[in-house]
Amino acid sequence: MTLANRISPKTLTLSTLSATLLASTFAVTPIQAQERDDFSVCWSIYAGWMPWAYADIEGVVDKWAGQYSINIDVIQVNDYVESINQFTSGNVDGCAMTNMDALTIPAASGVDSTALIINDYSNGNDGIVLKGSDDLADIAGRQVNLVQFSVSHYFLARALESVGLTERDIETVNTSDADIVGLFSSATTEAVAAWNPQLSAIADMPDSHVVYTSAEIPGEILDMMVVNTQTLADNPALGHALVGAWYEVMGLVEADDEHALSIMADAAGTDVEGYRQQLAATYLYTDPAEAIELMESSDLLDTMERVAEFSFEHGLLGDMAPNANVVGIETPSGVFGDEGNIKLRFDPSFTQAYLDAQ
Repeated sequence: MTLANRISPKTLTLSTLSATLLASTFAVTPIQAQERDDFSVCWSIYAGWMPWAYADIEGVVDKWAGQYSINIDVIQVNDYVESINQFTSGNVDGCAMTNMDALTIPAASGVDSTALIINDYSNGNDGIVLKGSDDLADIAGRQVNLVQFSVSHYFLARALESVGLTERDIETVNTSDADIVGLFSSATTEAVAAWNPQLSAIADMPDSHVVYTSAEIPGEILDMMVVNTQTLADNPALGHALVGAWYEVMGLVEADDEHALSIMADAAGTDVEGYRQQLAATYLYTDPAEAIELMESSDLLDTMERVAEFSFEHGLLGDMAPNANVVGIETPSGVFGDEGNIKLRFDPSFTQAYLDAQ
């Protein structure tokens, strides 16, 4: 069974999304939020997000939601970009995504979004793989398959920069994360940029050479749970329940709990040892105090400025965006961009409330 076929009963696939939804992704109307009891959040397969699978399967989210007298449906979406489309279109209240994708899809589309939890940063979980060479410089002149304009694209640009190349020296080919493993076996595929668990599967294939990983740019590729800002403001119970569930599972990860890891590994399409290897390339913020420190640091604002500039240069902030400052990004240490158009916020208050209650 391929990774793309590992779809749980609660998974949304491409066939479930209408053309209308896809067409509306970048011209959405913000959710009319209100106080309510039922919510939904989604996630896709990635090493740092597998704890959501455990939290769903083992009822951890249900337990925490029950403490606040609400219901939270946790949905696996088989395609990463589709999951963000669901959030941007208002079909779910929260979604696991990277810092760059939070900026370039929902925030740039006018959806006021809050990074509720910074789960981790990729510390080797993203990689570039070449055929026939173990030298990154040999990527010049090749086609590179990747999820175009996602954080993989940012990662590729940073890699090229490290060997004096630019995107003019290669050709990018947009490829779904659900398809990239199977595609690497094609004779015509020359190079890919991918994340785990797909990266691990590709690295095990014949003539594959991992030539650059996100360990070279620690702290830049952040993985987060992002929620609709107005929904969170109207329903703080949603934030408290999600944060509580997340850090309960982080306690199990920190303790190397075999049962918990086996469920996460199975959901990721690997065994416990394989999943441990993926976690070794993931800097999980298992300590809520450390996550708060990151959110409050000036380093986060510097990273988001770099991400915004890359996004503007690639037209990801909208065709009419005049500069990288068009979307305001708010962190506890300050604001980058237009203070009158803040659409991406980093809020450590719910994590702080969890920590204070311990």
